[in-house]
Amino acid sequence: MIKGITLRGLEVFETLARNGSVAQTSAQLGLSQPAISQQMRNLESALNAELIDHSRRPMQLTPAGTHFLRRAEAALAELRLAQSEMTVMDLAHVEALSIGIIDDFDDSLTPRLATMLADSLTGCRFRMITASSNDLLQAMTDRQLHLAISATTGAPLDGAVAHPLARDPFLLVAPRDMTVTPGALPDPGGLPYLRYDAGQLIQSQIDAQRGAALAPYPARFEIGSHLALMAMVARGIGWTITTPLGYMRAHRFHDALAGHALPGDAFSRQIVLLASADWAGDVPSNVARTMRRLLQTHMVDPALAALPFLAGQLQVSEPL
Repeated sequence: MIKGITLRGLEVFETLARNGSVAQTSAQLGLSQPAISQQMRNLESALNAELIDHSRRPMQLTPAGTHFLRRAEAALAELRLAQSEMTVMDLAHVEALSIGIIDDFDDSLTPRLATMLADSLTGCRFRMITASSNDLLQAMTDRQLHLAISATTGAPLDGAVAHPLARDPFLLVAPRDMTVTPGALPDPGGLPYLRYDAGQLIQSQIDAQRGAALAPYPARFEIGSHLALMAMVARGIGWTITTPLGYMRAHRFHDALAGHALPGDAFSRQIVLLASADWAGDVPSNVARTMRRLLQTHMVDPALAALPFLAGQLQVSEPL
């Protein structure tokens, strides 16, 4: 390693390159603005190259910065993945574990978590299911699962302890070629608003926060499948309201989609790990720690790169 290159410096550079703002980088990383500037000076001095054109607002990468960013992101991603793989401790003492995971994570996080747990749960009867948040919350209430990774209503669940994982804000997603006026919902006379199925928790949360604003939009479409909903938006059938974690799952459609800030006050859903109250030991906190690492590396960081206006809103939660 070149003297003067630090992991903190690489993190500062990656974050600053993503959002172009010292203030946003300071808020996101919990460092003072002078500390952000000093980290950048140290890194550029160590590399003997300017990485960011500081004369432009928002800041933009120099050609050298663009090249170095690719390498820095790859190195940080590998380090974060290695860290996440080390966070599940030896679980050989666990005789049985049943866990439910929100279906938002089917394509990305669920397979990774399953293999990491399977490596640790030697000799354990292991059961993993994917389902909607409402189904997972009901299964926890009925004592059918030991653990569940789910969106939550925010209300305490009897017989369960919640470990916060992430804050997942809502955003507007429209066809890429559709004009969306900043600070306003699309014209009710234009493309229709595509809703999630009314029985899903995510739609009830949207209705609770934006029900009055969405009242003028006819209820023509209710879609139970998230990927089907994103496919319809990508085909230009309508627009929708979803979250970054849901948007990132539909990566195959991203060329035809555009994410926009939702008008009005920002609001989010909370992703938590629920553990049955009688579950003893450190397994829930270990699994929660691993999920935070996986979320940061495979969902939050890529989502902020694609949707930089969500900086400060989309974030992994601190443990209680």
